[in-house]
Amino acid sequence: MREIFAGLPWWVKWIAVPVIALVVFGGLIVSVVGFVVYLLFKILIFVALVGGLIYVVRKFMSGSSSRSDW
Repeated sequence: MREIFAGLPWWVKWIAVPVIALVVFGGLIVSVVGFVVYLLFKILIFVALVGGLIYVVRKFMSGSSSRSDW
């Protein structure tokens, strides 16, 4: 592989090949990045809901019972 790129100008190695790779694999890259963002968003919502549930349950349990720790 190095022998193939050795005789080529710098702009082919650093501009043309990455542009061709983005054109060919661009849809795949966008799909993977979109899925990762979607998954992180779902995880963030899950953590916020569980944290809110724990907060509400602790507030309710400390206000309704005589003992505050369990």
